Amino acid sequence: MRMKDSLNIAIAGATGYIGLELINILSKHPNIKILYLCATKSIGKSINKIDSRLKKKTLPKISNIKNIKWEKINLIFTALPNGEAQKIAKIIPKNVKLIDLSADFRLNNSNEYKKWYGINHKCKNLIKKSIYSIAEFNKEKLQKYKIISCPGCYPTSVQLPLIPLIQKKMINTKNIIIDSKSGFSGAGKNIKKKFKFKNLFNSVSAYGVGKHRHMSEIDQELSRASKSKVNVVFTPHLIPMFRGILTTIYLDLTKKNSPKKIYNFLKKYHKSNYFVKVEKYNKPIGTGDVLNTNFCKISVCENRSINKIIIISVIDNLLKGGSGQAVQNMNIAYKLKETSGLV
Repeated sequence: MRMKDSLNIAIAGATGYIGLELINILSKHPNIKILYLCATKSIGKSINKIDSRLKKKTLPKISNIKNIKWEKINLIFTALPNGEAQKIAKIIPKNVKLIDLSADFRLNNSNEYKKWYGINHKCKNLIKKSIYSIAEFNKEKLQKYKIISCPGCYPTSVQLPLIPLIQKKMINTKNIIIDSKSGFSGAGKNIKKKFKFKNLFNSVSAYGVGKHRHMSEIDQELSRASKSKVNVVFTPHLIPMFRGILTTIYLDLTKKNSPKKIYNFLKKYHKSNYFVKVEKYNKPIGTGDVLNTNFCKISVCENRSINKIIIISVIDNLLKGGSGQAVQNMNIAYKLKETSGLV
């Protein structure tokens, strides 16, 4: 694709948190023309009235996905409940690419998908034709795939520091402990239906303990990097803020490695990855460092035991953990400037 060309796109799930972030990013993207905004509710309404950031934008009115004229678009983003992107993948023409932000194509095994999500996969044959993509790890592969599956927000914060270390065999994969805290936007607009915690918006709440769905893709991708089975200990928490994720990872080092070696390696590894910043050694970081950006910031910290380290990773769950990563994947897939629309 030449830089002067425009991509015609559709967004399904346009009125959700992720959908609105996609519209906000893509409405400023120099190579994008938004032709369809689709949802099941608010049909016929203007998206400008739903999100004040879009007030001055000229955008199509919300319509049903059935109204899409597929020959007019190059790409559809799906920010829909699990199970819905599969239905769309079955009907789109061969020349239309799909970038999905649900879990529908994250797991390589349809039985695992049924186990973790409780849904029978409706197009098992397309799983092998899709790619699970954290953008930083797939820059040479994305052009080849019709379906791009974007990782969950927690797995993004985990994999960006851990995948390189596992591939280099610098950490013990038998004892990986992950503690993550997320703003409540990660649970979607129906958060009160999903969680019955007392004082939900004024407390920290652990949930999905030992069984959170994102464990399946974390285990899958870390096992792929390790070339052996990896099962992590992972506990997520909701905290009383709207957006952002802070993940703290506790690791045992393999022999001849030290916290400083880990730091130097990650610093060098991510040097060419614009959206990943390895902070100064032992630097405390927080979600405020990345809010409303597509950046992941990583801090490598010493532990009092010399053979252990603590890694802190922070992202905005709606951007690097969602819509921003999807746009980054799109930019790479179409050989556009990787940062277009994101900075």
